[in-house]
Amino acid sequence: MAKDSGWFYSAEMSHRQREIVRGPKPSSLRMVLNSIITILFFPGIVLLLSGDWRWLEGWIFGLWFAAMVLATTVYLSIYDPALLAERSRIRFDENQKTWDRYVMISIYLLAFAWFVVMPLDARRFGWSPPFPAWLKLFGWVMLIASLYLIFLSTTENTFASTMVRIQTERQQRVITTGVYGFVRHPMYLGAVLMMFGAPFLLGSIWSLPIAIIAVMVLVGRIIGEEKMLVNELNGYVDYTKRVRYRLIPFVW
Repeated sequence: MAKDSGWFYSAEMSHRQREIVRGPKPSSLRMVLNSIITILFFPGIVLLLSGDWRWLEGWIFGLWFAAMVLATTVYLSIYDPALLAERSRIRFDENQKTWDRYVMISIYLLAFAWFVVMPLDARRFGWSPPFPAWLKLFGWVMLIASLYLIFLSTTENTFASTMVRIQTERQQRVITTGVYGFVRHPMYLGAVLMMFGAPFLLGSIWSLPIAIIAVMVLVGRIIGEEKMLVNELNGYVDYTKRVRYRLIPFVW
């Protein structure tokens, strides 16, 4: 699951005019191979767990997930390899908040459980009753909105690290335009829509408690992250006065 540390916009800086040192772009062959693997892997895992290769909802979700990963990866490979390198870190960073290391592990475990339980529940074992068509359609709409928020949050902000830390080596700054103009953590909002939209689309009741727990973890992370940003990132206090809502517009 993706994270939202320091993803803010500035009027004087567009996503194509960032004042950062960009690394070398990956080769075209490598991008093609990674794209093929991504397109095959995610639908394959969903359908393999479901036990039904003709499951329409499974194909839709698997291809949606592949599109989300592929779109952001290809974009960053071309336009912002420095951010791709930041988001691809395997080890924890030295200046990452210690508590966030445990939060990240919790998020990864919850995401894995959520991804596995959905096809097992909705198709292979049929633990959940059939969902009405309107609820599945609502889940699909949520996934579309989720993709929109996740993609824009990643591509428009070069400081979109997966870790709660201040990127002093990249001269992180507060920026306030784009999707960050209506909520302070739009990628987290996209993640929330994904965590609930997918179970609705696939028809899985038993994955919803996992989604609820994951959202609670995200809320706790937002609180800790904002404490860091207020104390350590110049201009963030003013930003919170301009954009009042952290996660859900007009709610919180």
